Amino acid sequence: MSGVVHIIGAGLAGSEAAWQAAQFGVRVVLHEMRPERGTDAHKTGNCAELVCSNSFRSDDADTNAVGLLHEEMRRAGSLVMSMADRHKLPAGGALAVDRDVFSTAVTARLREHPLITLETGEIAGLPPDDWDNVIIATGPLTSPSLADAIRGLTGETDLAFFDAIAPIVYRDSIDFDVAWMQSRYDKAGPGGTGKDYINCPLDRAQYEAFVEALITGDKTSFKEWEASTPYFDGCLPIEVMAARGPETLRHGPMKPRGLTNAHKPTEKPYAVVQLRQDNRLGTLYNMVGFQTKLKHGEQVRIFRSIPGLENAEFARLGGLHRNTFINSPRLLDGELRLKMAPRLRFAGQITGVEGYVESAAIGLMAGRLAAAQAKGERGALPPATTAHGALVNHITGGHIETTDARGSSFQPMNVNFGLFPPVDVPRTLHGKRLSHADRAVARKRAYTRRALTDFDAWLGTGRAIAAE
Repeated sequence: MSGVVHIIGAGLAGSEAAWQAAQFGVRVVLHEMRPERGTDAHKTGNCAELVCSNSFRSDDADTNAVGLLHEEMRRAGSLVMSMADRHKLPAGGALAVDRDVFSTAVTARLREHPLITLETGEIAGLPPDDWDNVIIATGPLTSPSLADAIRGLTGETDLAFFDAIAPIVYRDSIDFDVAWMQSRYDKAGPGGTGKDYINCPLDRAQYEAFVEALITGDKTSFKEWEASTPYFDGCLPIEVMAARGPETLRHGPMKPRGLTNAHKPTEKPYAVVQLRQDNRLGTLYNMVGFQTKLKHGEQVRIFRSIPGLENAEFARLGGLHRNTFINSPRLLDGELRLKMAPRLRFAGQITGVEGYVESAAIGLMAGRLAAAQAKGERGALPPATTAHGALVNHITGGHIETTDARGSSFQPMNVNFGLFPPVDVPRTLHGKRLSHADRAVARKRAYTRRALTDFDAWLGTGRAIAAE
């Protein structure tokens, strides 16, 4: 079916890829196995369903690499970013969304597009030979049959890691005589007020008892084939972090910095648990950084020991699912195509990027590249000075391959300024020597200014599309 782009998987990457290709005038068939075949983490058959956090992380395009990626995607007509902006929730400096409304909106926009056909049902094994322009965007929950087929084709063992899900609490079950509303440093982000998180304080004795309970609590047992699968450091279960040292959580998700207890302003909390709004109604809040593999009964017991959550009722308890990704630096070319079978292009988390926005961004690139191929043109990649270019460069050649116990050192990567070519930042300004902190901020701003200038130049006339 020449001229048609087939996309397998309607998660964030597949949905964005479909939108981008169709906006360039190319017919798209978007294949999604749900709801006919479910997964361990999804709850609906919607496109772009968010199965972990509802946060797209920082929306700061001035000094943050994730916020920069947001802005580049907006400028490229991203459907994911357009719907995220439309259905955002208060979340301090982050961009968080009402997950159900967001995925429903993305699904509706895709179904309404005259060039997109959404087909349900599993693609078992490799796609048919007459599909000559395919994007595989099956994400971390790739079906076993397709994963086996990819492994057989490439001759490589899939890399995998565990990703955990945080619990969600009903707001009206939280004790606000103990808890209070505040964003860290009172920072107000998109749609926020500076009081966007619920904060639960712990003193030292409470914190130490909580850490001990996490370490000794009863955990979910792994299947034999799962036992050697490593975690991704960006989404470690709370009890795994606790086991790394008694102060780990106080310097991670439970850090008290930038927070003042509204009930006891003169007493500094030793540690703080934060909860972030999870739906537009404000009835549900998720426990930030509390992804876990504790058994459900243990979660209820241990999390109700947190001050303010003694009577907490949980809309969803934490869980665990297995992520899968390929060794992209070894297997993919610079246009995200499988070297040994160029008709197959990969996008999203299966390529080894980590995070909602990063997955959608690789989908954006794959969709544009596939559209160019369908029209008999050569796709153009943005330079590595941009957030999109830095991510593509990392997964297709920027990673330095070494080996470890699993045979490869390639690991999932969030977007960060370490993936960008260096920028020069002066040590002085107006004759005054800049502090280390001031230089760090200046460096980040230099990265973002250069990136947006180069991204706009890459977009050029004819490459910009509208998300509306």
